[in-house]
Amino acid sequence: MSTIFKWFLSAVAILIAAYLLPGVVVASFWTALIVALVIGLLNLVIKPILVILTLPINLLTLGLFTFVINALIVMLAAGIVPGFQSGGFINALLFSLILTIIQALFEMATDKKDK
Repeated sequence: MSTIFKWFLSAVAILIAAYLLPGVVVASFWTALIVALVIGLLNLVIKPILVILTLPINLLTLGLFTFVINALIVMLAAGIVPGFQSGGFINALLFSLILTIIQALFEMATDKKDK
């Protein structure tokens, strides 16, 4: 699957997750594309550093602290991208959880199609 198609699906997943959560605001599809790009870049650069720094907490919580890291990444993206609001920590946590589920469903659907 091409990178541009994955980027497009991530933007669609962001729009769906924002629709499901009342506190999360995405101004337009173009904003969703930018949010997908920013979250992808933050996951590439910042998330590994945060995971290593919080490794003891992550081990104690059996990996559940990763959800907190994902929420922080979403809140950081909301601070960077105009037109995207996460609506606080709890909404960012729920947004990242819903986004992960939607992206996993998209991945399963496209993987079956590729085979």
